[in-house]
Amino acid sequence: MPQPETHQAEAAGVKSCACADSCRLADTRHARKLEYLTLGWNLIEAGVALGAGIVAGSIALVGFGVDTLIEILSSLILLWRLLSSHHDERRERIALKLVGVSFLLLAAYVGYEAVCSLTLKKPPEASVVGIILAVLALCVMPMLARAKRRAAGSLHSAALSADASQSSLCAYLSAILLGGLILNAAFDWWWADPVAALIMLPIIAKEGLEALRGEVCADCH
Repeated sequence: MPQPETHQAEAAGVKSCACADSCRLADTRHARKLEYLTLGWNLIEAGVALGAGIVAGSIALVGFGVDTLIEILSSLILLWRLLSSHHDERRERIALKLVGVSFLLLAAYVGYEAVCSLTLKKPPEASVVGIILAVLALCVMPMLARAKRRAAGSLHSAALSADASQSSLCAYLSAILLGGLILNAAFDWWWADPVAALIMLPIIAKEGLEALRGEVCADCH
């Protein structure tokens, strides 16, 4: 005959499991909200940057819009990953590799733009719209990146952590754009923007290669 202690232990185990499932579901919903916020912001940013860039003939703004389109790809990948509230290892691995591909696409585009700017000696184009977008991105993206890292730790999701790094890189690239405009205006250092972008290139590529290899960052354990 089962002992009362056995029943109590089983009941406690069931309750603990239900609580864990409930917590994971809440964490997944929170992560989805963060991705929806990122996607919404990036859609606005890309639309404004590409539209204003095409109308004004601004290569810098069009480039900013293309960067944002790549970040949108990363958000869509994560939303697909987060459709499942359970820890689906196969879905996690696929999402992580696809985010890695988006990093490498970003690295290729940033490298191409930087080399073209240095070769053609193109100064960064001052644009009120570009400056406003860059300042807003510097305010918004770091907050989203921090929130995503916390969510990635709760869900043990390397893919979400990689996407958080994508958001951080968006802020860094915005800072480079602003810094390039300021240095060009103050000292006529037209090369500062592409050189800073080239310095960022190995960091972006490293993130992409780590994601493709399926490496998990420390805060995802």
